[in-house]
Amino acid sequence: MGPTEAQLARVALEAAAVLVAALLVVAALKAASEGLRRRRAGAWVVVVGAGPVGLSAALAALRSGKARGLALVEARPRAALLARPQQVALQPRSLRFLRRLGLDVDNLEGCWEQERFFTRLGVFQEHLLSLLERHRRRLPLRICLGTKFSEDFLKKNLSSNWPNIVIIADGSCGESSTILGISPEYTVESCNAYGANAAIERPDQRQVPTPEIRAHGLYFDLSAYGMDMSNMRKGSSTPGFHLKIYGTFRNRYLALACPASDSKVVRFLRHTLNSTIMKNIFHQSFNAYKMDIEPRVNELTLHRIQCSHRLFEIMLSHRRVTAALLERDNVVVTIEGEAARVLNFDTGCGVNLGLRGLESTEELIYKVATAIDQHDIFEALAAKIQHSKQVAEDFKQNGLFAAMFE
Repeated sequence: MGPTEAQLARVALEAAAVLVAALLVVAALKAASEGLRRRRAGAWVVVVGAGPVGLSAALAALRSGKARGLALVEARPRAALLARPQQVALQPRSLRFLRRLGLDVDNLEGCWEQERFFTRLGVFQEHLLSLLERHRRRLPLRICLGTKFSEDFLKKNLSSNWPNIVIIADGSCGESSTILGISPEYTVESCNAYGANAAIERPDQRQVPTPEIRAHGLYFDLSAYGMDMSNMRKGSSTPGFHLKIYGTFRNRYLALACPASDSKVVRFLRHTLNSTIMKNIFHQSFNAYKMDIEPRVNELTLHRIQCSHRLFEIMLSHRRVTAALLERDNVVVTIEGEAARVLNFDTGCGVNLGLRGLESTEELIYKVATAIDQHDIFEALAAKIQHSKQVAEDFKQNGLFAAMFE
């Protein structure tokens, strides 16, 4: 007598259960194996440039947990880096990013205003460098200051095993990307605004961080230069100019900007051949809006003002190639900071734009380090390129407004 239908069904069910259990075991083993592979995966990272963006990029690489070793190369010696007097203004978003990298703002020389932190560039870089040096004991770390980047340096500091990642942050005048054979071409786009910059150096003043000063809706009487100012304000469609004063008392900087327009005053200031007009505008503006405790600019100190001769169109230049795979060397390259995007107008907030680009660095390193094949590499590069484009697009839409017009 053969098996009944119920017995056959029970046998089939038991076989199916065994098959499912076997598949689950295989999947679990595969997942465990993949998890182990990902945990053990790592990449050798080379960072070119030890400015604020380069140092932050090195810290981001370490925070990714996938850097087996790291080399940092910078042409300037340590003393030159730490002596930089310019002031950096860190915005709330930048501060959140930097704190994740270990930045201890509470123990950094500087001052606060409206959730922004102001400090000297040299002080900021020294702090980042000290954070980086703390990692020497747990992984191979080479900090090569006063060393010029070259193909020979790269070959000596790359791992013989895939993967290798090079982060270029050597500034707008850097040549590292060209050495690697990456196209130096930029896309140049208008920010729909006009601006001018000025700098005042006063050796007798203090070199301490100072909150910035902003003034909005400014109009200038240019009748002394032949400009007809009658009824200029009444019914005017232009919002006037925006002024920012920033930097330390010793190195004072001024930025003057206005939205793009074809108003009579803007046309006059864009095309004037009289170089003293902008100097007088900055002279009067500084004295009107400076801090009460700092000295005025007078006829004896007027020569210390260095400024743009006229208004110019504010442009953002960003690289067409910001990430690439060098197949001949099996090296992934990403370009950051002013090496990737630069403004022809100084707002005192340039470091923030560079830090925005670094927000996807940890993800790139993780994806490259754990990649199985070249398809995974290209996906990681595509995501990095898209983020870089979005940073430039966001700045064109909102960056200048936030830096100058708010």
